[in-house]
Order: sequence, then structure tokens, then C-alpha cells
Amino acid sequence: MYQENVVLCGASAYEQKYYFNEDFYALPQAVQDELHIMCVMFTEDVGGVLILEFDEAGSLQFRVEALEADARFDEIGSALKIKQLRREKEELLQSLEMYYRVFCMGGVLSETQ
Repeated sequence: MYQENVVLCGASAYEQKYYFNEDFYALPQAVQDELHIMCVMFTEDVGGVLILEFDEAGSLQFRVEALEADARFDEIGSALKIKQLRREKEELLQSLEMYYRVFCMGGVLSETQ
């Protein structure tokens, strides 16, 4: 269905805005709210822009961008925060990947998944 990475959501410390891809409005409101909080808190903590996107294999990737002139952006803190989020939100992130593979990529679940 999709040829390149598909953005799920993102937040920007520069514009103080949050984006949620309307293709995923079928997700429960509680999941949407948790993603909103997670993205906004990330950009408040380390600055820059955080984008959550699905790659061609259906894995959820964290992409972080920052302006070169942004002295506030914490690159090391960004990597540490992503590790923390992956650990603390593991169940949510795995569920999102499964949702994407089944409903967006048309995948079939095996008994081992």
C-alpha cells in the first residue's frame, strides 16, 4: 500500500505543534492521547522535532531533527530519551507495529507473533 515511510505523528518544539496522521484516526482515543503526550513531552525535554514513522517493514522508527543553530537541542539527551521511551512504551509500540502491519500493510499474523 505504501512505498516509503509513513508518518504516524510528530511534534515540533519550534512551532509548538503536534501532528497526527488522519489515516490512523481509527486508533483508540487513549492511544492517540498517549502518543500526543509522548511526542510533546519529548520535544519539551530535548527540543527539536520528533517524528514517529513506520518503515517499509512496518517497524516504528523515531526520527529526530533539529536546526543547526539550535543551541537548546540536546543530541545525547535525545538518544537517551528515545531509549527510555522504547523501554517504557514497549507494549504500546509493539501494538502499533502490529496494527500497522495488519491493517495498513495487509499482513497476516502467525501464531508466534
